[in-house]
Amino acid sequence: MDIIETAIPDVKVFVPPAFEDSRGAFSETFSHRLYAEHTPDVLFVQDNESRSVKRFTVRGLHFQAPPFEQTKLVRVVRGRIYDVTVDARKGSATYGKWVGEELSAANRKQLLAPAGFLHGFMTLELDTIVAYKVTNYYDKASDGAVHWASPSLNISWPAPAENVILSEKDASAVDFSAFESPFSI
Repeated sequence: MDIIETAIPDVKVFVPPAFEDSRGAFSETFSHRLYAEHTPDVLFVQDNESRSVKRFTVRGLHFQAPPFEQTKLVRVVRGRIYDVTVDARKGSATYGKWVGEELSAANRKQLLAPAGFLHGFMTLELDTIVAYKVTNYYDKASDGAVHWASPSLNISWPAPAENVILSEKDASAVDFSAFESPFSI
């Protein structure tokens, strides 16, 4: 397993090896034993999957407030995304900083978005399927969002706003500059 460090030390990219032959490929996408070596306090309790049929669909920037905060391990089953995580932990040296990474079925990269971070992605291909593990169960009352294109974050998304497809929740989310973060170090 290759582990890629990012500009934010708590955010990591994992790349499981693939074993290929004339039939195709095999990859062990998750092993608790292996991940526990690098993220010892992380225990995943639920798997989620989303399917976006249109290119430039944005989902995010989402979070779950304490005590239901979630660490996410995100990978692409089909297609390609630009995946973003933003440090929302008050008191952090990297508060308001973000990391973006292209994840695809082909590159097998997985992004670890820690608890206390906002998470979102933009699909770059039609009919994209994203799977992610989370460390806490969904709680509707703890669910929240920050606007994906917050000027105060200045995220370099791969498509302009006029091409983006959003849910009502994501379109009306608050700018990061007005966000009252429930997270701290």
